[in-house]
Amino acid sequence: MSRVLVTGSAGRLGRSVVGALAAAGHEVIGVDTAPGTPRDAAETLPADLTDLGEAHSALARFRPEAVVHLAAIAVPFGRTDATIFRVNTQLAFNVCAASVALGVERLVVASSPTVMGYGAPGGWVPDRLPLDEEHPPRPWNVYSLSKLVAEQTMQAFARAGSGTRMAAVRPCFVVAPEEWDGAPTQSGHTLRERLDRPEIGSVSLFNYLDARDAGEFVDALLARLPDLERNGEVFFAGAGDALAREPLAELLPRFFPETKEAAAALTGTAPAFSSAKAERLLGWSAKRSWRTELA
Repeated sequence: MSRVLVTGSAGRLGRSVVGALAAAGHEVIGVDTAPGTPRDAAETLPADLTDLGEAHSALARFRPEAVVHLAAIAVPFGRTDATIFRVNTQLAFNVCAASVALGVERLVVASSPTVMGYGAPGGWVPDRLPLDEEHPPRPWNVYSLSKLVAEQTMQAFARAGSGTRMAAVRPCFVVAPEEWDGAPTQSGHTLRERLDRPEIGSVSLFNYLDARDAGEFVDALLARLPDLERNGEVFFAGAGDALAREPLAELLPRFFPETKEAAAALTGTAPAFSSAKAERLLGWSAKRSWRTELA
């Protein structure tokens, strides 16, 4: 058992990460400016981590062995571009800097699949599908840019040679447990609406990830971080299928004609994002699917 500090612990992803880590036997400290951190957390602390001194104080107070940084403005276009960029990049820098300064052993930073650049107004042609970590990122909006900067901030600290082992995760469209029962998703639509109206899911290339699977991913990553050959790895984490009733080889070209050639490689229920690296290096794969979880 170790002490793990989770930033953004009251969020859609944070709640399930706190639950999964507590269930795995960790002592979880939740840090968030908003209420809603699960009772599974041993302690909670409201803190503005965009202030470097406050970030340092929060980590110094609890002295965690590991930090999972999820706090962010979590959706594109929800605030002004300047605010999204400032908040998300400052959070990443402050948490990384405080973790290294205080000798945190393991650090996980949340990024986003949007760094791939799909949905760009000028068109988007992937080099290949499914998308993997070797595919070059091509952010086109400030949210995805801020997430790429968060990844690169983590990697810069990793290259600096500190003793902190670090990685970033790009979790697909997170589905909280209550959303399987009909609660609105982060897009404001229900999961049935996303399935029945594929134009909704097309915006995110029909990707998704059960929040409980995301929590189990984080636990697996924390466990394996010391053993990874390279410090600063990046991982996609997504369900093993697409959030769609039709094969993506047919659906994607309908909404993004320029993807037709690459989409032909997505046979059957295959998703647009590959989690093969996580399975290979961490022994993790998603357990849950909309086909088994949707009420």
